[in-house]
Amino acid sequence: MTTALLSGTPRTKLWTGSVIDIDVHANVPSIESLFPYMEPVWVQATEERGWHGPTGPRYSYPPGATTTARPEWRHDGEEPASKLRMLQTDLLDPWNVEKAIVNCYYGIDSLRHPDWAPALARAVNDWIIAEWLDKDPRLSASLVIPARDPLAAAAEIDRVGSHPGFVQVMLPVRSERLYGQRIFYPIYEAATRNDLVVGLQWGGTTEDAPSPTGYSSYYAEEYAAETQLYLAQLTSMVFEGTFQKFPTLRVAVMEGGFTWVPMWGWSMNKKWKGLRRETPWVDRLPFEIVRDHIRFSVAPSDLGTVEQSKRIVDWLGSDDLLMFATDYPHRHDDQLEKLLEVVPASMAPKLMSETARSWYRL
Repeated sequence: MTTALLSGTPRTKLWTGSVIDIDVHANVPSIESLFPYMEPVWVQATEERGWHGPTGPRYSYPPGATTTARPEWRHDGEEPASKLRMLQTDLLDPWNVEKAIVNCYYGIDSLRHPDWAPALARAVNDWIIAEWLDKDPRLSASLVIPARDPLAAAAEIDRVGSHPGFVQVMLPVRSERLYGQRIFYPIYEAATRNDLVVGLQWGGTTEDAPSPTGYSSYYAEEYAAETQLYLAQLTSMVFEGTFQKFPTLRVAVMEGGFTWVPMWGWSMNKKWKGLRRETPWVDRLPFEIVRDHIRFSVAPSDLGTVEQSKRIVDWLGSDDLLMFATDYPHRHDDQLEKLLEVVPASMAPKLMSETARSWYRL
């Protein structure tokens, strides 16, 4: 079956080849839905405290915001993207998706309890296996971790990282420390040990302002400024030498777009040429390191005119950097038709499926 989806255009009108969607979300419908996967002590703690789960997701994805879910992907009385049948009928079946990577941002990092946060990560990962991966072979997934505790995060990666359905470790883009710093090495050691991609995803709950300098007044302001966090995290990883320390590390950037990548890469190259004596382990142009180790989802694409967009794609300097994503159920502009128009013909199959197939070993 082929039905209208993006821009009201049937999938086969836009693309007839394989589709691998690297960013579809699964939302935990309630804390009670995790009880079968949670140790009794944490079920008891949840009930005694009247706790309803982490608040982080509601800050990153306000339930009523138009960006949180497309109207056609909202279901009466139910949390969007909280059931497998929603994903199947909304996206997988009508778009004949070959593979999709499920990402569940549940705000584990917003829980400060040093034992409860790892326990909640275990419950969410076991829920993903039982309720999503075991029920549809088209799905792979990111595993969640207590990101503010790298040792506990590494233990969780080693606990479930060998499951064939997990292909990625999710890191929320907001954190209290930059991800290039050595405190996060246990996460990268565990990810590379299990041959998993590290995926930077929208979200995160920190003690500090969700911007490089101060609190925003409005959600729209915070939403528009989120790109700064991706730049800060990736720049940290490049200049701290993360990819020299872990030469097999693969990173994916989701929900951050890509139109800023050429200018960011150009700026890093320029600064590195004048200041590289300070970081001698950065042994080549930073943008070359990016091309070797980082891939970007195309949602939100934020494209300009066709000519402007062609120039941006050309400045990427590689056919291999972009991977298709709908960011289901979130609402972004439908620009896939334009994107397929501006990329070279040699790049289109890589964009829609083949780069993801290679990056995630699918």
